[in-house]
Amino acid sequence: MREWWVQVGLLAVPLLAAYLHIPPPQLSPALHSWKSSGKFFTYKGLRIFYQDSVGVVGSPEIVVLLHGFPTSSYDWYKIWEGLTLRFHRVIALDFLGFGFSDKPRPHHYSIFEQASIVEALLRHLGLQNRRINLLSHDYGDTVAQELLYRFKQNRSGRLTIKSLCLSNGGIFPETHRPLLLQKLLKDGGVLSPILTRLMNFFVFSRGLLQYINQRKKFRRRWVGALASVTIPIHFIYGPLDPVNPYPEFLELYRKTLPRSTVSILDDHISHYPQLEDPMGFLNAYMGFINSF
Repeated sequence: MREWWVQVGLLAVPLLAAYLHIPPPQLSPALHSWKSSGKFFTYKGLRIFYQDSVGVVGSPEIVVLLHGFPTSSYDWYKIWEGLTLRFHRVIALDFLGFGFSDKPRPHHYSIFEQASIVEALLRHLGLQNRRINLLSHDYGDTVAQELLYRFKQNRSGRLTIKSLCLSNGGIFPETHRPLLLQKLLKDGGVLSPILTRLMNFFVFSRGLLQYINQRKKFRRRWVGALASVTIPIHFIYGPLDPVNPYPEFLELYRKTLPRSTVSILDDHISHYPQLEDPMGFLNAYMGFINSF
């Protein structure tokens, strides 16, 4: 019942704002600082925002962070400094259609394109031949799965992945429970165009939300990639997640990927563990990274 009221509130606020013609708020000082400290590169004529911090000197380690839906690279800000104490390069991007990156419309958004953008960013930074640690969340988990599939195929020009850590993502369509708002905007019908137009918020366009259908269509490709590679894989899980419910998700994960290790955070941690429990999340990730 509580979750229903939260979703009604999330839907009502932007609709009311659109109705009253309230302009979008100014960036907070923290977000303004995040944008100012980042950079842009161009992918097929589109501007993609990214962060690239140099951390510990002398380490060859690189970590690339892949954010979730419907947010941005700012999701990682609470653990950013901690990561720079362990890695030489800490890199994150805003996927196309998210955050400070361009939001073209109409546009056929796809997981495949987002994976290609990650590859293009690393080429832009001259890191295409380096071994990369991937740390992902939610939507970013699926992008990481596609990158893993390409790595498994051993095609030239693809990322060389050293390790993968996933977190609270719907990697199994059969245990994924999208929120009501996601369902309304993804499936179309009478409400979808009305909501999308009134909200005037690109993130909720049907194109972006098609990743849910792509997960179903390409399940064998993406889950198969996880099950067949030999690199270290870890999963950090907030068990109160309504999108990937406990224990169904965890039982299927352990059955499908018995070689993967898992960190379960405290019972009250939900879908955004890196924001809800940054120290617990960081400790879990460092424990994984230091284990091989």
